[in-house]
Amino acid sequence: MKTTLLNKAALTTGTALLLTTMMGYAHAEPTGYDQLTFQTEVKEEIQNDEVRASLYKKAQATDSKTLATTLNTAINNAMKIAKRYPSVTVSTGQQRTYPRYDKNDKIIGWTGQANIDLKSTDFAATSQLIADLQETLVMDNLNFGVSDTKKDALEQKLMTDASRAFQQQAKNLTRAWDARGYRVVSVNLNTGSNYPRPMYSSMNMKAGVADESVPSQNFESGNSTISVTANGTIELNK
Repeated sequence: MKTTLLNKAALTTGTALLLTTMMGYAHAEPTGYDQLTFQTEVKEEIQNDEVRASLYKKAQATDSKTLATTLNTAINNAMKIAKRYPSVTVSTGQQRTYPRYDKNDKIIGWTGQANIDLKSTDFAATSQLIADLQETLVMDNLNFGVSDTKKDALEQKLMTDASRAFQQQAKNLTRAWDARGYRVVSVNLNTGSNYPRPMYSSMNMKAGVADESVPSQNFESGNSTISVTANGTIELNK
């Protein structure tokens, strides 16, 4: 009889401990109430240090072999010229070939285009190379941006700044809602960039000098804005 009573007491005590543990566990879980979702953003303007350009050769021929020879010769010559400028990264770009038809849908010739792409942080060398290439190629596009090395370094800094800004805003909101504290439910960090259209102009040729070469250009690379946003949710502790 005494043993039975002890077992019952032990069972009652064990049940109470189990309930206490379950209640404590439930209290530690997010309740879904008193949650605030917001976003902070930090950004910094930085000077563009990289130029990218694309030039192309377009040609027509009565047969595809002759067309391919013309395009390949032009690009090969352009690559030879580009080797004079080791600070400029040069690569072959897109190449397209398509037939031309007469009114009876009969192929009467071929048209093709081959591109060459440039990338560098050396503006002076790139400008001169573009001028050299424009004697035989046509400019397709020219744009400026921030190099990966410079951009990555700034983004790392801004991620830290965005995280601190998020924490500061969380503290401000905690006080505004008369809460004792807060816990972070989730936070996402996102990067972004804004590259304004750059300005560039042709250099004036020296007076009295007869030169058939294409003049190089003065580049005004402009600035870009790098930003990092931190958006997330906190739960207030009342």
